[in-house]
Amino acid sequence: MKKLLITTAAATMMAGMAMAQDVVRIGTEGAYPPWNFINDDNEVVGFEIDLGNEICDRAGLTCEWVINDWDTIIPNLVAGNYDVIMAGMSITEARSEVISFTTNYLPSDPSAYMALAGTDPSVIEDGVIAVQSNTVQAGLVADGSADGLEFPTPDETISAVRNGEADAVLADKNFLAPYVNDSGGELVFIGDDFFPGSGTGAGIRQSDDELRETFTRVINEMKEDGSLNEMIVEWFDDGMSTF
Repeated sequence: MKKLLITTAAATMMAGMAMAQDVVRIGTEGAYPPWNFINDDNEVVGFEIDLGNEICDRAGLTCEWVINDWDTIIPNLVAGNYDVIMAGMSITEARSEVISFTTNYLPSDPSAYMALAGTDPSVIEDGVIAVQSNTVQAGLVADGSADGLEFPTPDETISAVRNGEADAVLADKNFLAPYVNDSGGELVFIGDDFFPGSGTGAGIRQSDDELRETFTRVINEMKEDGSLNEMIVEWFDDGMSTF
């Protein structure tokens, strides 16, 4: 079994490319279930953790997981504090100007608005929308007519709706669905779903061509042999499209 380490992004920077040492440090947020989160035993778990470990196993590498706040997750990749980002990150043109991406390991995920029951859907256009900062959804709200209220963590966006600080939250529907399902009718989806980005992929420094090609090769293998779809169904049930 490959070694699993949870460290912080403040750890000593790696010099040179990870592939030379057969160790790959993967940065993740640890706060976005079921993509990645910390369980009751203080272990980082989730779909992306299982996927990253499987990629490393197939490629003969050792994964070391690094927990990093979302706001600085791209700068710390570029700075060399880890080698890969697997953190529910949508592949977008803007991000691709700074980092490179593997092929997608999740299809494009629907985004949705969630609000307290009885909220008029017009708040999508003229209300206050809570979003996690530096996300695709934050950019969409910034470009729209509603007022955006940004928070560093996804849980804070939910709290903002519940305490009346925001009229709705915009996020990945698969992240919001458990809150709706467990709220006893307090929280509901409003408006229409839509699909931003080109799916979810692993972010890698633009200079690390070999590492990106290795991850992409294994992801494509897992698409072809069906194991990636099995992993998607295990973590998302019927809430996520498969390949």
